[in-house]
Amino acid sequence: MNWMNKDENLLLERSFLFGVTGIVLCLLALANSYFKLLEAPMGPLNGVGIALQFVGLSIAVLVLRKTKITEATKDKSKKMVLVLGVALFFFFLVI
Repeated sequence: MNWMNKDENLLLERSFLFGVTGIVLCLLALANSYFKLLEAPMGPLNGVGIALQFVGLSIAVLVLRKTKITEATKDKSKKMVLVLGVALFFFFLVI
């Protein structure tokens, strides 16, 4: 299963899903660290969230590196890289 042969829109959907799931998990860990809703360690949850964001970011970069893609797809991929990069930077600074 070669990811370079997949459809660009499908890859961008997967990148979005991985990225949003990672951001939500990191936000849950961050909210729990401030409000102390659960007495559980939030490090593993935060790590999984950051890993999912990295997967989403790498898929978006993979779409950017493909040849013969439309300009609209390239713009969507650039926006996804920017959003996930800023989110990763934020969650690294919060840790």
